[in-house]
Amino acid sequence: MTTNSGFKNFFPLFLTIFLDIVGIGIAMPTLAIVLLDPTQGILAPDYGFQARSILYGFMLAAYPIAQFFGSPILGALSDRYGRKRLLQLSIFGTAIGYVMFAIGIYTNSILILFLSRLLDGFTGGNISIAQSAIADQSTQENKTRNFGLIGMAFGLGFILGPYLGGILSDPDVLPWFNLATPYWFAAGVSIVNMLLLWFFFHETLKTKVHTPVTLLTGIRNLKHAFALANLRTVFVVVFFFTLGFTFFVQFFQVFLIDKFAFDQGDIGNVFGFIGLCSALSQGLIVRPVSRKFAPNQVLKVSLIGQALALPFLLMVTEPAYLYAILPFIAICQGLTFPNIVAMVSNMSGAESQGEGLGLMQSVQALAQVVPPVIAGFVAAVHPNLPIVFGSACLFAAWLIFVTLFRVRSQDVFHEV
Repeated sequence: MTTNSGFKNFFPLFLTIFLDIVGIGIAMPTLAIVLLDPTQGILAPDYGFQARSILYGFMLAAYPIAQFFGSPILGALSDRYGRKRLLQLSIFGTAIGYVMFAIGIYTNSILILFLSRLLDGFTGGNISIAQSAIADQSTQENKTRNFGLIGMAFGLGFILGPYLGGILSDPDVLPWFNLATPYWFAAGVSIVNMLLLWFFFHETLKTKVHTPVTLLTGIRNLKHAFALANLRTVFVVVFFFTLGFTFFVQFFQVFLIDKFAFDQGDIGNVFGFIGLCSALSQGLIVRPVSRKFAPNQVLKVSLIGQALALPFLLMVTEPAYLYAILPFIAICQGLTFPNIVAMVSNMSGAESQGEGLGLMQSVQALAQVVPPVIAGFVAAVHPNLPIVFGSACLFAAWLIFVTLFRVRSQDVFHEV
């Protein structure tokens, strides 16, 4: 179990991830509006929905493309120089990215918007570095619980973030609020995040590992990830799981705008509700489940649960019915995330948590690139199709896991 001193060092990481997700969540209700709404967005009114949808897809893809190259570099550097220094560097890049995005909205500059997403993505390895710092302080027995608490920080951040994003971008709340206001606020949150780390977080890395890094580390890591016999199947599952969930979460906004004419406030409320359900599941469900079931047992249920739940969203005729389906999706997601991270962490070397989780984030980043590019064109055909694609990918993740994954004796563990 985590010691009292370990908890004191664990709490700043919890707060770091919470504030980071608040910043990400703040942007969620507005990003689609910026490009898809002809009345509020920055594009000229003569842009059609198909052109807007495709451009929105490429805008979403910019972040994971940059993250694919940047995250493994930051992860490996955190193994070499320590978690604290690299966490602060990555959060600083996030803050600058938010400032640039706000400027891009003010100037109606698509180029600045793309550059801001690329910078934020390249320096956006703070989540994997924070996960490495958590793994540094965890035992094999309590990793799932600790990653579950971090998952709760994700959920709480997604409660507050989208809600704030909807409010801060609504001029009916205050006349000077606009689509850029949430990004200024998110930049401020990032600065606060850096200060909290500076004063309250103590370095967790005990043994430094000198891993060579280059700009092509992401590509090399990808080859390495799928060449590892013990992790290959898990990484393939991570790829399809991330692919499916990204299809859903990034283009659910397009679905809501098209089917129910949602504005940024409505979108913020929906994602805030998803975050609430996710936080409750990770805070109240993950720990008791992890005490009784190993991660591989949980994933067999949670993956197929998500795959089956997504198509029900397409049957909804009134917005109120969304709130009956979304909790089930959020709970399955809340169970999947910490268990799959714990599996990857346990299969990585004790002194290479940054590299191991960096490999996982490379796989995730690659998977996050595909849906925006494909779904931008697919959503232009019909806004329902990204959700269909998402369900199919989650089903593929489940099928691969139950048919190909084999549990090693040292990977079977329960919470104590």
